[in-house]
Amino acid sequence: MGATRIPTALTQEGRTGTGTGGIGESTLRPDGTLKVTGEFAYSSDLWHEDMLWGHTLRSPHAHAEIRSLDVSAALAVPGVYAVLTHDDLPAGTHYGLERADQPVLAEDVVRFHGEPVAIVAADHPETARRAAERIRVDYAVLPVVTDEASATAPGAPLLHPGRGDGTPHPNIVHRQPVRRGDVAAARARADVVVRGEYEVGMQDQAFLGPESGLAVPAEDGGIDLYIATQWLHVDRRQLAPVLGLPEEKVRLTLSGVGGAFGAREDLSMQAHACLLALHTGRPVKIVYNRYESFFGHVHRHPAKLSYEHGATSDGKLTHVTARIVLDGGAYASSSPAVVGNAASLGAGPYEIGHVDIEALALYTNNPPCGAMRGFGAVQACFAYEAQMDKLARELGLDPVDFRQRNAMSQGSLMPTGQRVDSPAPVAELLRRVRDMPMPPAEQWVTAGERADVRALPGGLSNTTHGEGVVRGVGYAVGIKNVGFSEGFDDYSTARVRLEAVNGEPVAVVHTAMAEVGQGGVTVHAQIARTELGVTRVVIDPADTRVGSAGSTSASRQTYMTGGAVRNTCRAVAAEVLRRGRERFGDRHPAWSAAGDGAGGAPGGAGGTPDGAGGGGPRLEGGKIVTADGEVLAGLAEVLGDEAVDIELEFRHRPTQPFHPQTGQGFGHVQYSFCAHRAVVEVDTELGLVKVVELAAAQDVGRAINPLSVVGQIHGGSTQGLGLAVMEEIVVSPDGLVRNPSFTDYLIPTVLDTPAMPVDVLELADDHAPYGLRGVGEAPTLSSTPAVVAAIRAATGLPLRRVPVRPEHITGC
Repeated sequence: MGATRIPTALTQEGRTGTGTGGIGESTLRPDGTLKVTGEFAYSSDLWHEDMLWGHTLRSPHAHAEIRSLDVSAALAVPGVYAVLTHDDLPAGTHYGLERADQPVLAEDVVRFHGEPVAIVAADHPETARRAAERIRVDYAVLPVVTDEASATAPGAPLLHPGRGDGTPHPNIVHRQPVRRGDVAAARARADVVVRGEYEVGMQDQAFLGPESGLAVPAEDGGIDLYIATQWLHVDRRQLAPVLGLPEEKVRLTLSGVGGAFGAREDLSMQAHACLLALHTGRPVKIVYNRYESFFGHVHRHPAKLSYEHGATSDGKLTHVTARIVLDGGAYASSSPAVVGNAASLGAGPYEIGHVDIEALALYTNNPPCGAMRGFGAVQACFAYEAQMDKLARELGLDPVDFRQRNAMSQGSLMPTGQRVDSPAPVAELLRRVRDMPMPPAEQWVTAGERADVRALPGGLSNTTHGEGVVRGVGYAVGIKNVGFSEGFDDYSTARVRLEAVNGEPVAVVHTAMAEVGQGGVTVHAQIARTELGVTRVVIDPADTRVGSAGSTSASRQTYMTGGAVRNTCRAVAAEVLRRGRERFGDRHPAWSAAGDGAGGAPGGAGGTPDGAGGGGPRLEGGKIVTADGEVLAGLAEVLGDEAVDIELEFRHRPTQPFHPQTGQGFGHVQYSFCAHRAVVEVDTELGLVKVVELAAAQDVGRAINPLSVVGQIHGGSTQGLGLAVMEEIVVSPDGLVRNPSFTDYLIPTVLDTPAMPVDVLELADDHAPYGLRGVGEAPTLSSTPAVVAAIRAATGLPLRRVPVRPEHITGC
C-alpha cells in the first residue's frame, strides 16, 4: 500500500461520511459523546447501596523499619468495620508483574515513600481517612539507596536480601548487554568521535481518572471486582494467591478507565479492596485522591545514559557504545522488560555495524517505576538523538541529511542481529517532516515589533514582551517495538457471536481488552462489520469470562486483539457459509465455492494485509453474495434461530529471549517509526520556552481508523513535549516525593499544546493483520528530543537533561 497523507483537521462529515463503518474509516467512538458531555461512567462513579469505603495508610518514609503498629484507636472510631495489616492477610503476601517482590501491606520494613502499611474500611470515606490517621506506627528510619553509587557501594543496604539471579549485585533488578561487531577496531577507523552524558527525569503518566474500583463479595465465597485496569487477567493472576482463592472465584469486570499510559498495569488498590470486602462481607469501594494517586502507581524510569558514537568524514556511523542506568525504585514491576527495550533499541533507527550497549535497572528507595508509554525506548531516544546532532555539527552536515545517510531500511540488521523484515521508512519520514511548510515567524520575531503576549513564551502570564526571544528548529526520529517481546507468549482471545435479531443479523464481540481511551471498542466493531458484512455490532463489556486479551500496552491491542477479532470473525463467516451451503447449495452453483471467502486460517497470525478472501461467496450488506455481488441468501435466513458462536486465540509469530551476554536474538515481532520536527521560541533571558509547532510523520502500516491514528500521534507527541519542558516527579535526596499534585507536577494544557500537523504513511507489514503497525508509543519517543534539539538550536546550549528547566537556559 502506498503512502497516504492524512490531514490533522479531519471533519466528521469528510471522514465518516456514508461508509459502512468498516476498516479504513474514521468511525465515531461509541463512548465519545458521553465522555465529552460528562455522562460517561468511570470506575470512580461505581456505587453499591450497602458499600463501605476503603482507605490506605502509607509510609511517610522512604526506608524504615516498622518496630510496632497499633490499630486499636482506629478500630474504636464509630463507623469503622475493619483495619487490616500484614498480619491479617489470609494467604499470599506479595505480588508483582514479573517478580512477586512487592508486599500487599508492608511487614517489617517500608522501602519507598508512600508504601501501603494498613487499610481501613468504614461507612464513609472521611471516617476511613480519620481512622487511618489514628493508626500508630513506630518507624526506625534506615539509610536510603537512591542511585547507582549508593546501591552498589560496599556495604550498601540490600533492598531484597537473598536475591541471586545472576546479576552483578543484588540491588540490580536486571541487566542486558547488546554486543555485535568489533567496537575497538571501528573506533580506530572513525574520523570523529563524540561522547555525551544524558539524564531523563521521572515522568508520571498523569492520567485524569484516579485509581478506583469496587469489590463485591459473592455468595460462592468468591469476589467480583469492578476495576479500571490495563490487564484483567494478570490482575486476577496476582490477586488469587493473595486472597487465597482459585482464579475462577476471582471475577473481574472492566469499569470506565480515565487514562492509563502504563500506570494501570501494576496492581494499586485491587487487593486492598478485595481483602476488605471479603473480611467485612460488604462491598468496598476505594477511590484515590490526586495526592494518593502519585504514590499509588509506578512512573517512568529516570535514567542516566552515557553514549559514544563514531563516524567517518563522509558521514557514516562507525560504532556506538552506551551505558543506560534506569532507576527502578523499590520493586521490580516491569523493569526487566524495560531494560530489554532500552538495550535492544538503544542504538536507534540507524545502521551501525559495531555496537556495545549495556542497560540495567536498579532497586532503590525511590518510588517504584515500571510501564509508561515508550517503555525504555524514550530514555534511549533522547540520548542517541542528541548524539546525532552532535555528530552532524562536528562533521558540518545538515542534521536531517546525516540521519538519512545512516537510516535503517527494510532488510537492515538490528544490533541484536534481528533483520528488519517489514518497511522501515526512516529516511522518508525525516524527508517528510523536513519538507512540511514551516510555520511563519511572528512579525515581532522578524521586525522586533511589540508582540501580543499570548503568542510569546510564558503565554498569558505576561512574563515577557519579546525581548531576547529567538526561534529554533530541531529534528528527531525514533524506533519502538510493538507487542510483547523476548519470547513472551503474547496472545489475545476473542469471542464472536453472529445471530439474527428481529430478522436482522447482529454481531456480538466479546474480549477482555481494556479500553483505556485507545479506541479498541471502535476498531473491533469496524473489523466485525468488514469481515461479517453486518451493520449492527455490539461490543460486550470486557471481563474475565472470556480468555485473556493481554495488556493494553506495547502498542499491541489493535494488532493482537484486533487480530483475534478478525480471525474469529472469519471462522464465524466460514461456519455461516457452511450452513448456507448445506441449506441452499442446490439454489446456485456459486455455493460450491462457499468457504473460500472466509479469509485466513482462523487460529494463526498474519494473513493478507487487506484481509481479502478468495473468489467464492462472501458476507456483505447483511447477505451472502457471489464475487459478482449476486445475492445468494440473507444472513438472517441462513442463521434462523441458531447463532454462530466461536472463541479463538490469536498469536503473533514467536520471538525469543535475548542472549544474556550478547543480546542477540529475534526479540521483537514488529517495529514502528516516527519522526518529528519541532519549532520553538525561547526567551533566553527568562528561560521560557514556547513550542510553536510539533510536526510528525509516522508509518502506521494501515490506518484502521484514521482519525484515531492521528489522535494517538497527537497524544504521544504531547506527552513527549511534557517530558521535554515541564514534567518531572521531584524526589529529594532522602527519597521523599516533593510534588505529588497537579499544582506542582505540571502537564501540558491546551495553552501549551502547539499546532501538530501529521503526515501518515501506510506501508503494509505483511506479518500483521491488515498490514497494520502499532501506533501509540512511537510519537512519544521522538517528540522529546526534537523539542530539546530546537531549544539547543535557539540557544546554543548543550542541554543534556530533560525536562529542560528555565535555569538550564539562563544559567541561574
